[in-house]
Amino acid sequence: MTIALFSPSPSPLLLTGVTWAQLESLEAAFQGIAGVRLSYLAGNLEIMALSQEHEDLKSTLGLLLETYLRHHKIRFYKRGSATLGTQTQGTRKEPDESYNFDTKKSVPDLVIEVIISSGSINILEIYQRISVPEVWLWQGGALSIYCLTETGYQQQSRSQCLPDLDSDRLAHYANYADQYDAMTAFSQSLATAS
Repeated sequence: MTIALFSPSPSPLLLTGVTWAQLESLEAAFQGIAGVRLSYLAGNLEIMALSQEHEDLKSTLGLLLETYLRHHKIRFYKRGSATLGTQTQGTRKEPDESYNFDTKKSVPDLVIEVIISSGSINILEIYQRISVPEVWLWQGGALSIYCLTETGYQQQSRSQCLPDLDSDRLAHYANYADQYDAMTAFSQSLATAS
């Protein structure tokens, strides 16, 4: 299979009735094409072109979180956007950012997703099938925290992985126009609060 042209669109492209073999063929076809993200759930495949705004926001959130973790001497392992999911789970996705705390594990403890334009595939269902304990969704300048329970994800006001983290404060700095200024101000605020 060859792909001649993929033009970025603000809305994701949804394909239905996609087999696992077709997913793997499409993944191979898109390999090496920067800024394209595939999400697969039970035969539905979403293809999204990532914008510079998306990449800036996910990087800023990751940098702020890592600043917090280092300040509080919390051992972490950045997993980045390593592909998650298996054929048995019926899902596959690359998170925007992901982390393990304390030790390396096969499944991240925390996944961060930046949503610029909503797609048709339920991101939380994907991560529930993979058993990711906590998912942060950034959308419209706000951070929502979802923690996995026996009945599925429940939105929480605080992180279960990082219960002392003030998520509103982190979101405040993530909304700064300049990434460097956000990092500097957040770092100073952590030092002042200590």
